[in-house]
Amino acid sequence: MNDINHPPKLAECRQVRAGATFVGKQGLTYAVGISAETVEAKAIHLQMVTLPPGARAKAHMHEAHETAIYALTGTSHVWHGAKLEHHSVVAPGDFFYIPAGVPHLPYNPSTEPATALIARTDPNEQESVVLLPELESLAGQTG
Repeated sequence: MNDINHPPKLAECRQVRAGATFVGKQGLTYAVGISAETVEAKAIHLQMVTLPPGARAKAHMHEAHETAIYALTGTSHVWHGAKLEHHSVVAPGDFFYIPAGVPHLPYNPSTEPATALIARTDPNEQESVVLLPELESLAGQTG
């Protein structure tokens, strides 16, 4: 009952520290901050990813979920597009947007780690990951 004597309960703000790191389906190591699991988020996921020197993710996409990336340190590269035909370099201070359903394959060809903050519209992040092994051999062949 919502009346002046029984107002609706408001959600509470929460402060969290990154949890223990884990390796996702994509083959990269993540430290989750905000998610359905940590704060009962309904439509957002926020985490850190670090790509060690020479790291390469598996080709994948996030079904029905957008991704926003902010590069903190190091420079990473990403092949993206239906056949991984496009290539981008993401340096510290850059924002990078990946629309829902777009195949991509990030990697770090440098000798320094690359760390980025990732926000996604999927609060359960790993549930929307679709691996695309058929695209693995295409990265680096076009673009």
